[in-house]
Amino acid sequence: MERHFEKEFEELKTTINKMASIVDEQVESSFRDMEDAEARLYKSVKQRDREVDAYDNLIMAQCENLLALYQPVASDLRFILTAIKIDSQLERCGDIAVNIVQRVKKTDNFRELIAQTDLPEMAKITRSMVKDAITAFINRDLELAKSIWVNDDIVDELNKKIFNQLVEKIKANPEFAEACAHLIVLTRQIERLADHATNISEDIIFLIENEIVTHKKKLQDFQLPE
Repeated sequence: MERHFEKEFEELKTTINKMASIVDEQVESSFRDMEDAEARLYKSVKQRDREVDAYDNLIMAQCENLLALYQPVASDLRFILTAIKIDSQLERCGDIAVNIVQRVKKTDNFRELIAQTDLPEMAKITRSMVKDAITAFINRDLELAKSIWVNDDIVDELNKKIFNQLVEKIKANPEFAEACAHLIVLTRQIERLADHATNISEDIIFLIENEIVTHKKKLQDFQLPE
């Protein structure tokens, strides 16, 4: 029984790593598509999303099987619970990568607007956050996971700044209104991607240190009613 558990447990780890690798490629391609008008990576990002969805279903089935058949405890149980949460975060990252290339495609004739805002900087930081989150999970790197939080605050500030930049652009050039609207949505998608990277980092801390840090700041002085 123990040998079967170990085999299936390792298969779960391998599956998550494969899914993470594909999502990492999707995110990389989506930002490259945003930066390079000639890249034309929409189809490839979209096609890979089917693989991510398939891995999502497989991981959930593997986790359910491990929980039902072997009743794992302690660190093994914590890994399975973390796997379920990170699987969900990765699946959403893949969806957002598709959303990014969709919005970029709608602004093909107004690519210069992107360069006139802080969008490239926001994309660069967010790309780094996703890559670091995946690397931290694969390598169980606690310090790398914690470092992601700092960048999340930077991305939030850039999100506000870019929104204001685009609103001012619409006021000055009403003909850019539709393109700027798409870019505002694009900025929001990138901000959400950073949030998911942060969520993964929090899950990694739970996995390694058995400490729940999700919503820690918000809940610092809060108590549920008895």
